[in-house]
Amino acid sequence: MDYCIKGTDIIVSQNDFDLDETLDCGQAFRWRKVESDYECTYEGSFLNKSLLISKKRENEFIFHNTDENDFLGTWKDYFDFDTDYSELKKQFSEDKTLSEACKFAGGIRLLKQDSWECLISFIISQNNNIPRIKGIINRLCEHFGGFPTYQQMSCETADSLAFLRSGFRAKYLADASQKTADGTINLKAIAEMPIDEARAQLKKICGVGPKVAECVLLFGMYRTEAFPVDVWIKRVLQEYYPDGFPKFAEKNAGIAQQYLFHYIRNCKEK
Repeated sequence: MDYCIKGTDIIVSQNDFDLDETLDCGQAFRWRKVESDYECTYEGSFLNKSLLISKKRENEFIFHNTDENDFLGTWKDYFDFDTDYSELKKQFSEDKTLSEACKFAGGIRLLKQDSWECLISFIISQNNNIPRIKGIINRLCEHFGGFPTYQQMSCETADSLAFLRSGFRAKYLADASQKTADGTINLKAIAEMPIDEARAQLKKICGVGPKVAECVLLFGMYRTEAFPVDVWIKRVLQEYYPDGFPKFAEKNAGIAQQYLFHYIRNCKEK
């Protein structure tokens, strides 16, 4: 990655990066595509910092109205720019199906999200579609003036969260907030635990099952060995890996999963 400063913008040269594939693939829900004079532009937030980002040309991106401190201190890590995705894809290409998936959506990068925001987002995502997930999260942020901390939500109940129109998920949001606030759940500690212990701890939260736990570990704690399984990935495993996922990819199975998910959901369906 290289970058330069031009006025209030940061111009970044980065390969293996596509805005649509990264920001609209279901791993984060606070981004939306907006009209612009550029090939592609998204606006969104992370840790309640806002960003407008555009694709200027192939492998060149504009981080609008930000400074070097924010770029290096927040966005460089968030977009995982220190990871060599070319090398990862080279490793994955030892497997025929993964090779095809990487060719189809080679611009996916894993977003290194905040564990608390990720936990709440994926509780909301259960049996839900992306537009509705985004709507609930937008109402949550509007109510609290930004994405709330667990301290801000610690006194909430299913009834007090009715304004979200999140249905059965409201009681799970309240439980997650209370358990995190009182120390029953320590997300920082969970991020450092052996993976099976971390899974078990997350499942102490009402409504957090295997898939949500894996999503929080992967997207909110950068545990790249975590492997969320939904209906699409279950189909991949049954059709292409009946004897098990390739051992060589297990260390970064979660990143491999992102390529496979995008591939099977889009390319193969067509």
